[in-house]
Amino acid sequence: MKKSFSSRISAARRRADAILDQSRNRQESYKLEQRLASDARAEKTARLRELRLAKEAADREAAAENQSVQAAPRARKPRRAKQT
Repeated sequence: MKKSFSSRISAARRRADAILDQSRNRQESYKLEQRLASDARAEKTARLRELRLAKEAADREAAAENQSVQAAPRARKPRRAKQT
């Protein structure tokens, strides 16, 4: 009789360990997915930042070039007096 009680406990223990292992595997898988998603988000952010900085630099160069190409500001015509 002692043997069957012991075997029932060990069987329950094996089932509990199996459930615990499954839970740990799911948790590790979830953490891995989260880390991969976080890494992908960080890479995307870095890439977009580089593109934005490159565009801003190009815009600054174009603005500087446009200012140098533009003629000096025109002299304003004198205002005409109002006729009363």
